Amino acid sequence: MDRIELWRPSSERIEASEIRRYQTWLQRTQGITTNSFDELHAWSIDDIDAFWESIWDYFSVVGDRGTGPVRTGSDMPSTRWLPGAKVNYAENLLKQADITPDAEAVVGIHEGGQRTALTWRELQANVGSLSAYLRSLGVEPGDTVCAVLPSIPHAVTALLATTSIGAVWSVVNTDFGAGGIADRFAQIEPKVLITVDRSTFAGRVHDQLPQLRTILGALPTVCHHILIDTGEGDGDGPAGWNDSLTPICANGPSALADEASQVPSVRLSEILARPQKPEFATLEFSHPLWVLYSSGTTGKPKGIVHSHGGIVLETLKSNGLQYDISPGERVHFAVSTTWVVWNMLVDSMMRGATVITYDGSPTYPREDRHLQICSDEEVTMFGTGAAILSRIERSGTIPSDLYPMDSLRSILSTGSPLPSSTWTWVYDSINSDIRLGSDSGGTDIASGILGSNPLDTVCVGELQGPYLGVDARTVHRAGESVEGEVGELVIAQPLPSMPVMFWNDPSGERYRSAYFDDIPGMWRQGDWATKVPDGGYLLHGRSDATINRGGIRMGSADICQVVDAVPGVQASMVIGAELDHGDYFMPLFVVPEEGINVDESLRAAILHAIRTRVSPRYVPDEIIEAPAVPRTRTGKLMEIPIKRIFQGVDPAATNTTAAEDPKVLEWYLDYAHEFATGRAPDERHHNS
Repeated sequence: MDRIELWRPSSERIEASEIRRYQTWLQRTQGITTNSFDELHAWSIDDIDAFWESIWDYFSVVGDRGTGPVRTGSDMPSTRWLPGAKVNYAENLLKQADITPDAEAVVGIHEGGQRTALTWRELQANVGSLSAYLRSLGVEPGDTVCAVLPSIPHAVTALLATTSIGAVWSVVNTDFGAGGIADRFAQIEPKVLITVDRSTFAGRVHDQLPQLRTILGALPTVCHHILIDTGEGDGDGPAGWNDSLTPICANGPSALADEASQVPSVRLSEILARPQKPEFATLEFSHPLWVLYSSGTTGKPKGIVHSHGGIVLETLKSNGLQYDISPGERVHFAVSTTWVVWNMLVDSMMRGATVITYDGSPTYPREDRHLQICSDEEVTMFGTGAAILSRIERSGTIPSDLYPMDSLRSILSTGSPLPSSTWTWVYDSINSDIRLGSDSGGTDIASGILGSNPLDTVCVGELQGPYLGVDARTVHRAGESVEGEVGELVIAQPLPSMPVMFWNDPSGERYRSAYFDDIPGMWRQGDWATKVPDGGYLLHGRSDATINRGGIRMGSADICQVVDAVPGVQASMVIGAELDHGDYFMPLFVVPEEGINVDESLRAAILHAIRTRVSPRYVPDEIIEAPAVPRTRTGKLMEIPIKRIFQGVDPAATNTTAAEDPKVLEWYLDYAHEFATGRAPDERHHNS
């Protein structure tokens, strides 16, 4: 296959990179000589214990290494990392406060244009104040603290305060309704809930207080509530405070009452009025750090638990060696707090980076709002979902013509494969000397599996390779490795940032079945990928959503990228559903650009593109105009639950709270259900 090179790092940039310093250190201290990323990666998986030990040593982890082995366990699910070691995530991140106390640590950009900032000294003091208050409430290691917050500086404070004392953190964004919040938080039984008084999105201010009573009613274990007050109301609290919260006494905390009980509530501003240095709990390496969630499209989301030690090691490795972030650099991610990539944004602070948060619409008041922030804040690394870059490209905007983009050195694109045209557009329209990476990983390991590195060239459509320490392979179902053809993406050796458990899964059965049942001895990621001979990797979409016409597999993303490039198409989604009697149905849903209909002319253009650029085999059975494509709140297409409805599953089994826009998902569920309940085997129509 032809490879189109877009960028090659200069020798000066390579020699100045953290990964080159690490290679030099390895040679000097351990006699390990590597001259390329491939050689370094090969050593990192050939001697995986020595590799992860070196990460602890090279990055000078704050903690007690202990005398135990690097890992124990007979297989991947039973692996336990660094037994006997002690470490605290927040302590490792906040060590920068003692190095550059007056530098900016967190900058908050708000949709209305306001800018707030915390220095490292101020962040440390805020974390100390809030952690001391949580301790005064009786919060102990292992208790859970949950939050419903946008991406603001105080969300970073709350995460660090919670984890500094060994409590377990979990957060969702303010766009969740009470049902979606309860689906996630009720199962982990929080002792404390943190919320905000208001949020802004697409020019509208959303009062968050009215649903607070409902949320607390659905979380009976919550004993205390903390309100992040934005200070934009009047009187003695935020607008609406007195309607939703009943003061206990004039100078004390407030109390929020539901029908059954009273939950004491206090403003965060009152807590932070007493700054102090934090005290860090000494925690076992595998002590729970935070709970993230599976998409939850069928039933309640699974609580995925990561550890302090695993995330510390992974964070230092990925931000230092893969992303090449140095102290003092500025990092901005276009994310909501629900997505694991928000956690990764906070993680970058462990390298001494300043992070820029943003609460608001990614496209308001302009499509390239996040790139404007990158320019204004002199951001060096920008992380985003592929859909945002593609949307800016389709708008016709040329950011480099509008504002300086010289500071931006790298872009991390994730969430879905980046269309080929967008790769080229980044270099033509943002910055020609930039490292663009399309990385794949996810919530399960809170980092990347395949992605970018500072030493190799960037080619259109390719993920440069596996992350260091990640034994990633493409295999057939029997587990044998393949190259140059589509295979299942798997991990063949354990990682420290793999979950320590699922919540409420004491036997580990749900954890094992989620990743290890399909291909014995290997972690199945659930993606189709191709290892390019002498190159990187191509991703083709979720393996459960594979298009399989006549036994020939095709990734759904491969088809949709071609369709999305047709003029007049805004987005698309294709489903391949195996039906009874050996039948197969392949509908293509098309979202047209504004002012355009999916008429016969556009249908003809789409069919021509598929026939000529993919194969006539993958011409869809129907082309259906749709209002939007259904995505989870983390931006992933919801192909699989819709496929199951086409196959006859009851739509009631689909959890609509998992959707970014439940109304869009319901449109698809209705369409698929009508098909499944009213279709006879011979009623299919072909666009041939």
